[in-house]
Amino acid sequence: MVRHPSVLKHLPLCCGLSLPHSTPFALLLQDCIDSNSLRDGRCVHARLLKSPFSSEIFIQNRLLDAYAKCGSLEDARKLFDRMDHRNVFTWNSLIGGLTKSGLLEEARRLFVSVPEPDQCSWNTMVSGFAQHGRFEEALEFFVAMHTDDFVLNAYSFSSALSACAGLMDSRIGVQIHALISKSQLASDVYMGSALVDMYSKCRRPLDACRVFEGMEKRNVVSWNSLITCFEQNGPENEALALFVRMMEGGMEHDEMTLASVVSACASLSAVKEGMQVHAQAIKHDKYREDLVLNNALVDMYAKCRRIREARSIFDRIPVRSVVSGTSMISGYAKSSSVHDAGVVFLGMTERNIVAWNALIAGYTQNGEDEEALKLFLWLKRESVWPTHYTFGNILNACANLANLQLGQQAHAHVLKHGFRFEAGAVPDIFVGNSLVDMYLKSGSIDDGSKAFDKMVARDKVSWNAMIVGYAQNGLGEDALQVFRRMLLSGETPDHVTMIGVLSGCSHAGLVEEGRQYFWSMTKEYGLVPSHDHYTCMVDLLGRAGHLKEVEKFIHEMPIEPDSVLWGSLLAACKLHRDVEIGEWAAKRLFELDSGNSGPYVLLSNMYAEMGRWADVLRIRRLMRMKGVIKQPGYSWIEIESKVHVFMAKDKRHPLRKEIYQILKILKIQMDRLMTIDLGASEDTHFSFS
Repeated sequence: MVRHPSVLKHLPLCCGLSLPHSTPFALLLQDCIDSNSLRDGRCVHARLLKSPFSSEIFIQNRLLDAYAKCGSLEDARKLFDRMDHRNVFTWNSLIGGLTKSGLLEEARRLFVSVPEPDQCSWNTMVSGFAQHGRFEEALEFFVAMHTDDFVLNAYSFSSALSACAGLMDSRIGVQIHALISKSQLASDVYMGSALVDMYSKCRRPLDACRVFEGMEKRNVVSWNSLITCFEQNGPENEALALFVRMMEGGMEHDEMTLASVVSACASLSAVKEGMQVHAQAIKHDKYREDLVLNNALVDMYAKCRRIREARSIFDRIPVRSVVSGTSMISGYAKSSSVHDAGVVFLGMTERNIVAWNALIAGYTQNGEDEEALKLFLWLKRESVWPTHYTFGNILNACANLANLQLGQQAHAHVLKHGFRFEAGAVPDIFVGNSLVDMYLKSGSIDDGSKAFDKMVARDKVSWNAMIVGYAQNGLGEDALQVFRRMLLSGETPDHVTMIGVLSGCSHAGLVEEGRQYFWSMTKEYGLVPSHDHYTCMVDLLGRAGHLKEVEKFIHEMPIEPDSVLWGSLLAACKLHRDVEIGEWAAKRLFELDSGNSGPYVLLSNMYAEMGRWADVLRIRRLMRMKGVIKQPGYSWIEIESKVHVFMAKDKRHPLRKEIYQILKILKIQMDRLMTIDLGASEDTHFSFS
């Protein structure tokens, strides 16, 4: 029994076998297609077999089309094979069903066997391959269709433009644009919208804008395509300006418009404008539960650090997606609320790698590197496939912990996943950069150098990691050698490069080279020195004992010295016992950071080394008067992969009693050894007298 209401109205006509034509059956089958009812289609087929129209090619084609569109390709194929006569519509119906189901190779074989394919046959192949991401083959069919002089219609062009957008190939897209310009579709609003979308996805916003401005008529899709183009390719503020223009022109926006504008506000951190768009959305009941728009609002508020508003929208979303959850995790992480980020993560019913990466990055960025590593282990146990972004954060966590063993394990995982550290469509070069940085920060210079040499491609960050890494490990000559290699490779230095170069000169004692590199920053590379570069020069000259030159250098600086620079000068003064300049540096430090105990201690130690005990007492009284407390030093040791941290007079360690007992025994033994040494010294003294 056929159940669909629109089918039931035709049922009495099918009860008799004396119908003048097969139109009632065609109407019944169309109703089956509209209701996507395979069962009803089979019922109609059963009635049709009892009628005189069962071998009629028209109704057989309609039946085959119904089977194909209702998802039963097996029934469609059986009917196709039993048909005594076929026409092009017969072939097209089955090809359409195959392409819709993703059986593209079978569709290709069937298409090749079509005696005389028509425009619909070609269009079905172009659109079918484009819809399933086989963009190059879709364009091959489009070119072949054009070569065979078939008329290209809106369906042909829109499918081909979609393939160009998928490939981000504007070269072919421009050629298709030229064909459209010569056709009757030149002023068609749908073609114009498709062209804007193609140029947008090919990252050619100027061309997208040019097409948009040349359109005689525009619809909401046209406006949305260009707004999305600016939102994704920049400048994002143009997306906001276009939205205002759209509103002033009286064009009605939809949820996609608002979602794109909100995303542009997120990129610009324009929370005020984002709230205005949010107000527009609230005015329309149909937008309040739209998932895409709500996800965009959560992301916008989270990126603007308005976590309370983001959480309010997040809690009201009836069915949350992984996108909204990931946005909340990222927002909490940026606001240093990684605990709340973890709670959201645990509450997600579905997690993709983006969500895992967001929480791992949050832990790393907030200094909770051990938690990041624990999460990575959980990710591996869950058989989630990590990405280059995952490994970049994990290697940074290992670098921050200076844990070489964990870093080597992470390196092994990187190799297993086949990363080559190269640029491309999905660049993984920064994983190699993180690997180099991790080894150098962990003190494993050779491993860092090997990782650098094995990178397929290198960028500025790669070279900087090596130069700064060598400099930080006291290998100034090696840092400068890498810098020279960098220049020979054609890569230009930036501010970070020059910090590494100047630090390398400082560690190697290369004063004259350091001077030359500092002045070359502006003359040769067009770089304006920052506080860090001036501090490097003070450290370089100060270590070498050129303190008078440092004094002159500071007076001539175009920027105000900061506490780091004065601290570097004070350390150099202590090294070279220059009290006069040291007192000048200390005085400035007291003004800039009076609560920091470091300058007081350095100056006091300088006085002590010179036997100026009255000044030592004066500095100590000054510290007491200002309430400055010397921060205790920490030390740590790793035993069986566990780090034990200690400070002076520490009584928090669980094994403190055993530790102090061992220290007591060591002290007794040291006292005995000192007594023996003193006795030996006295005996020796008597023998020589």
